[in-house]
Amino acid sequence: MKASDLFVKCLEQEGIEYIFGVPGEENADFMMSLEQSEKIKFILTRHEQGAAFMAEIYGRLTGNPAGCLATLGPGATNLITGVADSNMDRAPMLVLTGQGASTRLHKESHQVMDVVAMFEPVTKWAETVLHPKNIPEIVRKAVRLARTEKPGACLIELPEDIAKLDTDAEPIEPRRFRRSVPDDKIMDQLFERFKHAKRPIILAGNGCIRRRASKQLRILAEKTGIGVISTFMGKGCVDMDADYCLYTIGLGSKDLVSCALDASDLIITLGYDMVEYHPKLWNPNADKNIIHIDFLAAEIDKYYQPKVEIVGDLAHALWMLNERVDRHGQFDFDFSQQQAVRRDMMADFAEHAEDDTQGSIRPQKVLWDVRQVVKADGIVLSDVGAHKMWIARHYQCHEPNTCLIPNGFCSMGFALPGAIAASMVYPDKQILAISGDAGFMMNMQEMETAKRFNCNMVTMVWEDNAYGLIAWKQTNEFGKHTDLAFNNPDWEQLASSFGWHSHIVSHSNDLQDSLAQAFDETGPSLVMVPIDYRENTILTEKLGAIACPI
Repeated sequence: MKASDLFVKCLEQEGIEYIFGVPGEENADFMMSLEQSEKIKFILTRHEQGAAFMAEIYGRLTGNPAGCLATLGPGATNLITGVADSNMDRAPMLVLTGQGASTRLHKESHQVMDVVAMFEPVTKWAETVLHPKNIPEIVRKAVRLARTEKPGACLIELPEDIAKLDTDAEPIEPRRFRRSVPDDKIMDQLFERFKHAKRPIILAGNGCIRRRASKQLRILAEKTGIGVISTFMGKGCVDMDADYCLYTIGLGSKDLVSCALDASDLIITLGYDMVEYHPKLWNPNADKNIIHIDFLAAEIDKYYQPKVEIVGDLAHALWMLNERVDRHGQFDFDFSQQQAVRRDMMADFAEHAEDDTQGSIRPQKVLWDVRQVVKADGIVLSDVGAHKMWIARHYQCHEPNTCLIPNGFCSMGFALPGAIAASMVYPDKQILAISGDAGFMMNMQEMETAKRFNCNMVTMVWEDNAYGLIAWKQTNEFGKHTDLAFNNPDWEQLASSFGWHSHIVSHSNDLQDSLAQAFDETGPSLVMVPIDYRENTILTEKLGAIACPI
């Protein structure tokens, strides 16, 4: 068979279900081979960046990689932002690019650039296929590395002349392996510190949204009552309704949740990635008593020096801790500060639940209503902008992977294409993308993709006619901001031109009904909300005057 046929068979063997992308001349043979596959579905997108975001969300939701595909040169460069986002947000992904013939890669040649070198900083591994017989090993290695903790992106480049060659090589059967688990002695050291603490707390990161890790974390919290704070990408690791859920941390300013962290005499970090929330922000004096539990050893940082490091499978480490908790019995913990923080945060969330405003709507009200309409297993995807900060603080979850926020690389343009992939993974769930007007327009061409596949999804756009987050940050630092304003399209006409349903919500009392109607419609729907970002400055002032409950 041709090398391109072998490549597809290897991807089938790995269980790849989707490849999203825009093909070109240099991967024509691969596309012909892929067309014959009965196991892999190719999703033609309108931009390579959209394809990468779709593959990222598939990986975040399933734990398995999807492919994103582009041709050489400009097609490959268009993938980079989405690939970097996936890699830094710990989502498994395969990046598949075409390339010019291997006979012209050593010299100046039309559209040829060193794609592998370009992708090395934004992937776990990147490699060129130089011989057809190497394809089974390269695919097997790329998929294994992409799935291995911490997950990320791997690139395979297939030159056009190599794709045409004949080969008798066969795919390699995937072999799974069990992750290493922590040693009993180090777990005993952890437990000695745990049982002698008075005010322990858990800071749960991205690693805790893995299903087994979340299950064991909830068991630990139920047994001990220990409070759990999550990072943006750890949302849903514990149920928002549980008494021990202390919501989310990660804003640049001190929030109420920080009070619980400051009052603790032992901080256990679980699956914590400092790319999300730098330890200098919550450990400014580098003096907190920290225990690190994660798949990998801690990053070296002045403000993050754990007293004990537990390295190995996170879920198994939590199971080992739960075993010790069962043998020990009751603990003498003081959770008064944690309970007060939860009480005050709940009051904060509900403050604007009954708002009655016309013309623009407060972010707090929008997110309160979203939470009322979206079911426990519904999936909300946040783009990047001022709205992300409000979603991170005010939108809480019942289950892991039901609020997807890019918070490692933090790329705008993420939510719309991501929602398309989410709707394909879970066609029967409510899928809601929330974008600012700036981020939405960065990949709005994928509205056509959503309609072509008739995706059941809703995109909510918060309109402020500006780059709102930049304005917020500049105002905080300088007392004013530069010119960041722009104009927007007629949203109803835009939606209609792509065959979408649309809802323009200008009164706060209409939001829940409009959103519920959008979810009931077949195919994609757009909900536009004029947002009152005067609340940004009010929140900044509020956080600056935080007084801890106790």
